[in-house]
Amino acid sequence: MEAKAVARHVRVTPRKARRMVDLIRGKQAEEAINILKFAPQDASVPVLKVLESAIANARVKAERANEQFHENELVVTETYVDEGVTLKRFRARAQGRAARINKRTSHITVVVADKEGTR
Repeated sequence: MEAKAVARHVRVTPRKARRMVDLIRGKQAEEAINILKFAPQDASVPVLKVLESAIANARVKAERANEQFHENELVVTETYVDEGVTLKRFRARAQGRAARINKRTSHITVVVADKEGTR
């Protein structure tokens, strides 16, 4: 059983989110949740939400297929962060000049699946 969750337009730069995603890739779901809960970086919060959503999606998928669901058997198989839209902002400066500010967003994707060999 494989389940996927995607968060789009997250107001975190992709580079910072990739640091969190690299920490949990290949880990068991429970271990990944604990890593993200205690990580001091701000980018860990949206990644944690996406991971919890993927686990919930796996639970719903298993219930619809009338299969047993064991959260401790889930493994984070794929995680990646893509660059989202760039929000362009302007700040007025003296003498009619304007400074351009680019705010970056991310698309975070997490895929969880059962351990190989269990089913």
